[in-house]
Amino acid sequence: MTIRYKVAEAARLAGVSASTLRLWEAQGLVVPERSATGHRQYSEGDLAQLKRIAWFRAERGLNPAAIREALEAEAGEPDDPSSLPPDVASEVGRKLRSMRHATGRTLEQVAGDIGIAASVLSTLERTSQGVSVAVLHNLAAYFGTTVSSLSGEDEPKVRALVRSGEWRAWPRTTPGVTVQLLAEGHNQMDCHRFVLEPGASSEGAYKHEGEEFVYVLTGRVEFVLDSDQFHDLNPGDSLYFESRRHHAWSNRHDGETVLLWINTPPTF
Repeated sequence: MTIRYKVAEAARLAGVSASTLRLWEAQGLVVPERSATGHRQYSEGDLAQLKRIAWFRAERGLNPAAIREALEAEAGEPDDPSSLPPDVASEVGRKLRSMRHATGRTLEQVAGDIGIAASVLSTLERTSQGVSVAVLHNLAAYFGTTVSSLSGEDEPKVRALVRSGEWRAWPRTTPGVTVQLLAEGHNQMDCHRFVLEPGASSEGAYKHEGEEFVYVLTGRVEFVLDSDQFHDLNPGDSLYFESRRHHAWSNRHDGETVLLWINTPPTF
């Protein structure tokens, strides 16, 4: 029988606090599974990873980015998808790998152009996880596509009516960020419901063509436009801006923040 640990149990066994585990998840160091009710579930492998993270932090004094690279270096991840079971190399990663191969570029070339470690890109291609929204957007722009396209949103599926709670979600590429589709198909607007866990952020600024509208349903979020314009948004607040402006965001609430987010045209 597979053992699953709740967040409090995993934190105790790893020798850290539950809030630390949530922070590590937001930083992309570990991504636990979720139960049907949305609760975190840590496997034995996750627990071993948590203990390793704690050791790197306490004994080596490494920051999150250095810990991530150290973990990936230990894993020795290959650049060959044929060595992986089909359910591991998920859709976003497969698309990125296919586009990279089509352009004849190596992991090192693309990672260098984007400004990330080759090991981070390798992990993304294999698991579709572990990068920020900003990095994912930059990769999509690099290959002349969009995040929505990578996530399968532009597939020919049309649902004129989407009932509450029946939202289809993007593949979970970024820890702490859940993106749910409020409209599907080839539309003139990307209509999303963003659910941000405590500490979740874009981890950097990005830009693209179009215009955006954000409305806060619950929680609190901070938007930074052009690196020097700071906007604290609370429930009921909204923000409209041109997508070509550099924009970054972070959840400033100690619980979940939920946003209604619309992009037009669909260039995100």
